[in-house]
Amino acid sequence: MARTMGHSLAPETLLERFSKQRILVVGDVMLDWFIWGSVSRISPEAPVPVVEVQSESRYPGGAANVARNMTPFGPGLELAGLFGQDTNGVLLAETLAECGIGVECCLRHAEMATITKTRVVAQHQQVVRIDREKPSAVTAEQVEELLGRVEPLLSTLDGIIIEDYGKGLITPELVAGLLSRAAAHDLVVTVDPKPGNPIEWRGVTTVKPNRPEAFACAGVEDVNRAAGVDPLMDQPLLDVGQALLEKWACQQVLLTLGEQGMLIFCKGSAPVHIPARAREVFDVSGAGDTAIAIYTMGLCAGLSAEVAARISNLASSIVVGKLGTSPIEKEELSAAVSGAFPDGVPVVETDNQ
Repeated sequence: MARTMGHSLAPETLLERFSKQRILVVGDVMLDWFIWGSVSRISPEAPVPVVEVQSESRYPGGAANVARNMTPFGPGLELAGLFGQDTNGVLLAETLAECGIGVECCLRHAEMATITKTRVVAQHQQVVRIDREKPSAVTAEQVEELLGRVEPLLSTLDGIIIEDYGKGLITPELVAGLLSRAAAHDLVVTVDPKPGNPIEWRGVTTVKPNRPEAFACAGVEDVNRAAGVDPLMDQPLLDVGQALLEKWACQQVLLTLGEQGMLIFCKGSAPVHIPARAREVFDVSGAGDTAIAIYTMGLCAGLSAEVAARISNLASSIVVGKLGTSPIEKEELSAAVSGAFPDGVPVVETDNQ
């Protein structure tokens, strides 16, 4: 076995490493549509605000938003998913191309309607969200076609992110095929799970549920959810994290806890709490996508799970201060990392890397 070495990197050197990663995101892809406007009166037809539209914008959504969160750092990104050939599917394809996200692994079918989430925002507040979707499980033929498109890329990848939004793409058969192929290339594999989906996650690197998802996946009632208990004193939470670590037989379970930050469980060590960075929250849309994107790049760049989690926590604290599903910019993360790691970012890697 190769000897393990540890040293520190300057933030700009770490971000340069980020730029050299090649990561595949597999999951439910969507189109995020934002309608921006202002409200000055209530409708005479019903007690609802009248939004005067000022502009509209579109972004990659769902698993595609995870990929988008890595684009400011310049890594090679590929997306594997399923969407339609309808008008919104054309717009999604154009949006992905504009972001530089590779779509050679995506399947498009005429009979499928592209999942679209439209958010109306006025005076920095989301007024309403309109969802257009008809979830349906992929067929066995589609699973094989998707795996066939992914396989030629595996030897060039550093990591895979599996994003399950419960829209039908992530099935036990697809995951089993991905994990067996990823294991042959010793890839980092991180997962954002969906409760109720009977997936066997054995063999992945990290599973990242939020608090409600963690309790749901463990089949346990969350009696302390509204109590604001210190995570390291919250015994039900600690028990759930440990139970999921054993159930999934993964290397880490990373729990995202909103305003309480993160709690990471690693094999053979005590859980570590990473407090959230205090700042004004405008919009939590996409914060979980940012967390898993930055965390995965960190692991692929040679960071320990704890340090990768600390940096992804910094990133998440920045994006919740933005409106919409806006990714963190490279300069923002560099500044945040410099403040949190004044002596450099510790890196652990093998001497043959």
